[in-house]
Amino acid sequence: MLSTKENLQVLHEDNHIVVVNKRPGDISQGDKTGDKPLSDVVKEYVKEKYNKPGDVFLGVVHRLDRPTSGVIIFARTSKALERLNKMLREKTIQKTYWAVVKNQPEKENDTLINFLRKNPKNNKSTAYTKEIDGSKKAVLHYKTIKKLDHYFLLEIDLETGRHHQIRSQLSFIGSPIKGDLKYGFKRSNKDGSIHLHARKINFIHPVSKEEISVVAPLSKDPIWDSCT
Repeated sequence: MLSTKENLQVLHEDNHIVVVNKRPGDISQGDKTGDKPLSDVVKEYVKEKYNKPGDVFLGVVHRLDRPTSGVIIFARTSKALERLNKMLREKTIQKTYWAVVKNQPEKENDTLINFLRKNPKNNKSTAYTKEIDGSKKAVLHYKTIKKLDHYFLLEIDLETGRHHQIRSQLSFIGSPIKGDLKYGFKRSNKDGSIHLHARKINFIHPVSKEEISVVAPLSKDPIWDSCT
């Protein structure tokens, strides 16, 4: 079920930011599909909750892929948006993801370094071991945190934020994410999701300067249920 202002899961909010738990299937902001984006749902929520007249300002700080779930930040003021964008560029916002894979990686813990090149025609990124024309360096750190009945749960910390980075890099080592047909998993999930979840985000509040740490609850399904 996609988000509406009635079922929106708000994890943190104040005068400058709103942090929500994105459902798989939501689009972070408007795209060519014309489907209602999560940013519009959050705008409606803010407008109604705070009885705001006219247009409500809401800045999209970062995005998550449509089939992915988890924590996402929106800015309620232009000051917060500008400062959060700067923090993203300076890599001071720490994001931790959980991914469920069928094939256990060769190493329980590792750092993956690849060069990713995006193909806009099929909206897919290909990972290479060496730099090639149009590629961008991608670095992530993963560790295996749980062995499930038929799968493995990985925790991933991103050092860079490239297009489809986790999906592409895990596929490259032979461990595509459950449900991710685009990157080599054999079967899709019935709801079109993939088992990739932005689990946690840590950052310094752009205005108050307090430390913010937000954990996003997992979607309800038997495999995610077995991860906690």
